[in-house]
Amino acid sequence: MSTVQALEPGSRHELRVGISPDAPDEDKLKDEVGSFGYCHSYETSSRYDGPGLRLVLFVSGCLLRCTYCHNPDTWHLKDGTYVSVDQVLRRLGDFAPSIQALGGGLTISGGEPMVQRAFTQRIFAGAKKMGLHTAIQTSGFLGDRADDGYLSEIDLVLLDIKSSDPETYRRTTARDVAPTLRFAERLAAMSKPVWVRFTLVPGETDDPANVDGIARFVAPMKNVQWVEVQPFHQMGSFKWKAMGLEYKLENIQPPSRDLVNRVIEQFRAAGCRAR
Repeated sequence: MSTVQALEPGSRHELRVGISPDAPDEDKLKDEVGSFGYCHSYETSSRYDGPGLRLVLFVSGCLLRCTYCHNPDTWHLKDGTYVSVDQVLRRLGDFAPSIQALGGGLTISGGEPMVQRAFTQRIFAGAKKMGLHTAIQTSGFLGDRADDGYLSEIDLVLLDIKSSDPETYRRTTARDVAPTLRFAERLAAMSKPVWVRFTLVPGETDDPANVDGIARFVAPMKNVQWVEVQPFHQMGSFKWKAMGLEYKLENIQPPSRDLVNRVIEQFRAAGCRAR
């Protein structure tokens, strides 16, 4: 049984491992109550993860194994801190007036928030009661877990569509793309606001046909407010080494400005609002 600990402030770039060694595997978690959960850390001044100034809570647990992940220490619940939902909401309440005044809100990222569906739903519901805008950063792979009640607590979905090509998606994530695309179509059908995020990795996801496939899929969706091109970086490479993981992208450089512009223009040419 994991021991309840203090929720840690900090940064997504800090390495945190082995904090809750008795935690279940991320694919075996069974918790329909959500009173407790596993978190990596939280940040209080992000302008990157949704509109306005945001508190971003990084929860633990993810079923994807992206080759370019900059937070592999959020893959496993055992690496997170075991905290109560009441503790999270008390901490959020401390910042809520300032966040609200600056047009921001709460974003839950990860890891993958839907691994801990009941826990994150309770936090979203608490944030809504405080009058805060809510957003989720998700791969959409577990979108079938998000029932209408869960999605009703969320104002904005930051949806990572990592590839349109099934082979590329499986090679870079070790999972299938179909659940993500199915979730995107469901969000479009219910007119849920979405920002699509695409990580641009030279030699991995930058093929023009791959980009064009995402662009053509997303362009007709009226609920997609932005397509955000996120350049690959090496800021998390030290985590792979510290955790003894094989990091296959060690020699990959971030994309050039010309490549980033080419991809943004591909999205715009297809009719997407891209940046």
